[in-house]
Order: sequence, then C-alpha cells, then structure tokens
Amino acid sequence: MVVLEYDAFASARPKELPTFSSAPFFFDRTKQNNDGTLDLNPGSLLADAKSVQSHFHPQVSYYFPVGVSDYQHYGEHHPMKPARLALTNRLVHGYGLHEYMKVYSPRWATREELEAFHDSDYVDFLSKTTPTTPLSAAFTRFNFADDCPVFDGMYDFCRAYAGATLSAARRLAVGATDIAINWTGGLHHAKKFEASGFCYINDIVLGILELLRTFPRVLYIDIDIHHGDGVQEAFYTSNRVMTVSFHKYGNDFFPCTGDITETGVGLGKHFCLNVPLQDGIDDGAYVALFKSVIEPCVYTFRPGAIVLQCGADSLGLDRLGCFNLSISAHGECVAFTKAFGLPLLVLGGGGYTIRNVARCWTYETSVLTGTQIPDDLPHTPYDAFFAPTHRLHEPLLARVENQNTRSSLEKTRVQILEHLRYLHGAPSVQMEELPPDLAGGWVDEPVKDEH
Repeated sequence: MVVLEYDAFASARPKELPTFSSAPFFFDRTKQNNDGTLDLNPGSLLADAKSVQSHFHPQVSYYFPVGVSDYQHYGEHHPMKPARLALTNRLVHGYGLHEYMKVYSPRWATREELEAFHDSDYVDFLSKTTPTTPLSAAFTRFNFADDCPVFDGMYDFCRAYAGATLSAARRLAVGATDIAINWTGGLHHAKKFEASGFCYINDIVLGILELLRTFPRVLYIDIDIHHGDGVQEAFYTSNRVMTVSFHKYGNDFFPCTGDITETGVGLGKHFCLNVPLQDGIDDGAYVALFKSVIEPCVYTFRPGAIVLQCGADSLGLDRLGCFNLSISAHGECVAFTKAFGLPLLVLGGGGYTIRNVARCWTYETSVLTGTQIPDDLPHTPYDAFFAPTHRLHEPLLARVENQNTRSSLEKTRVQILEHLRYLHGAPSVQMEELPPDLAGGWVDEPVKDEH
C-alpha cells in the first residue's frame, strides 16, 4: 500500500480554522500595564501561548528516510546503533501515532546542500572513503578514528538524515507544517571541517541555515547530555541564532566544552548560553531549571522558530550517560517548548541504551501530536528489546548520586539570566542575503505502509 501522507485533521479541521503557528502569535498581541507600558512579563507571554494552543491544532509532520536504519556498521562494539531508529519508527507506527501526522519519506541531501555548511574537501573525502580505502593523512585531518569510523554506506547514511532535516526545515519555513519531527537527525558534534563524536554531517546547522532564509532569529535548544559544540561553533559569532545547551560538564566529559563562560564573540556575544550540569541530576531539578532558563530566552530573543535537539542519552541508565532523568521529565521539556506555539523542528541526537531511546522518542512523538498512549507497548518485530516488562515508562532507577546542589543550580540560573540582560530585547536584524536554495524546494515522496 502506498500512502502519500497521513493527516489526522484532514477531515476534522474546518477549512476556515488556521493552524496555531499561522494564528496571531502571542508576542504580537502584547498587553499593556496600567501606566500604558507594554507588559513583557515572561509568565504572561507563556500564558498567551498556551491560550493560542488551546484554540488551534498544530499540524505535525514526521520524516523517516528510506533505509536510514539499515546501517549497522559503526562497528559491533561501537555504542552508536542506527537500529534504534527502526525501533522508534516501529513503536510510533505501532501506537498509531502516524495517523496524527503527515508522514514523509524525504529525499536524500545533495552534495551541494551538505556544502552549504561543510567544507568541500571534507565532503569529498566523506563521499569517496570506504572501509577498504588505504589510511592516509586525510583520516587524521578529518578526524576519522575510533569514535568516527569509516563504514559501508557512511555517505548515504549522512545524506539520508541530513535530507530529512532539510525537508522538515523547508516545510516549517513555508508554513506547510507547525511541528516537524526527524528522529534520525540531531547529530550536533560534526564540525565544518571534520567528523566528531559519532557525527559526520551536522544536519542541525544545515536545518537552521534553511530556517534563517525565512525567520530573522532561530532559537536552538539542546537537551542531549553532551554539549552541542558543533552547533555552538557554527553560530558563535551570530546574533541571529541563540544556542542554549543543557549538558554534563567537567571531568573530561566529551566534548570538554560548554562552560558557562562560553557566551559567543562579536555580534554573537551573549547569544550563546551554556547550562553546565554535574552527574546525577534528577527530574525535578532538571525540569525546573529548563523552564526557568528557556522562558526568558524566548521572551528576550523572540525567535521566529525553535530547533530542539532531544538527545536521549540524558536519560537515566544510558550506556554513556550519567543523569537520572525519566522519560516523562525528558518529555516535559519537549511539551514546555511546544507550548510557545512557535514553528518547531524536533530532532533526535545521542542515546545509547537503544530500548530507552525508542521509548523516549515515541513518547515525545505522542506529546507533540497531543495524543495519549497507553503504557503497554504495541507488538512489533522488536518485542525482545523491551522484555520483560514491555512498558513505555520503564523505571530508570537512579544509579548516580546527584552532585547538583540547589545552590549550584540557582547560581547557574542567575548567571544565565545575567547574560540575557545584556541583550536588551530581541536584536533588530537586517536579513542578510543567503545563497540560493539549491534544492529548488522540497519534494513530497510516497511512504510505504510498513504494516
């Protein structure tokens, strides 16, 4: 069976009812204080956003490129397992969440599109190198080693997930969707000239560049346990992109960047915010800090769109992680970001206990579609991964002592808010000329019903 798209609201939504991102945005419906000045209280703004959402159904789209989960060859003992994408996609469909979204199989990114950010020599090496390529100085130059091994289909894998992010960003930019989900993307460590941290192509940077063709300002939020260094580096001198990363920092934890003192340079000064955390942070502390930082960021920066990287290695019991977050708490950060009613690009990222990655991203898909799903997992070919409980919200029992004190977290929060004070509201941005859209727009491609 071939299906062009799924749209749960195709018959239910009245034609005259706009989606929430095309409705009057809450910053444009400013309130006034008694003295006639504008009421810019962040709490008031978020209340307005929630009011908008209560009246408008967001259109959600979901992107899963053909074959992206087939690449098993980072290495038998390598922690990155693309099979986690297949587990997630099966659960999403097993719960019937595809019925509440438009589902697309996007085309792969072209070389020209990858070179919108990445160096041409690097992309050339990536496209031509195979496991049988003799070692040379280029392997060291482009950082291909244990973390970033060469594997069969490496270049196609990169083109697939990058193409999905670009397709999602384009639909957001033209108003064809309100929320775009690509769990195959979110590879935030890749740099302009090199691979890094299991990441070869930085699809996030490519997606943000696409959004900047339409939106004057884009807010990037990262809840992976690892610092979003590749995205930060790409926009470190820009005042059109604010990057906010919540991550483990210290004790030589990869990538050893993301100190609170890293705030941008030049025009980008104070538009880079880092929230360094210690081992063992729990649900209550993390969610409270997230909300207390993100709300004033949205109020001050006033982005036209948000990109949210949802790395699931910040969950408890992750193979490479050291936090104690539950799936519910991770999802609460997604729900809070959604509540602002801005065009939202949601991406995957890290996550190395793959059964919990699939649980997390499936739950967050339900959050984004506004759909309640039962705790009992649907039957899929991957049932064995979720034994013995076969539950969505498996307890991720704390195994790491919480080294984040209330005073240390409050100190971090105060420092972040101090940086925001320097911005004095959203910058007035003159849209710079961007290179032409090399893709010539996005293309709808058929989705095969996996059932």
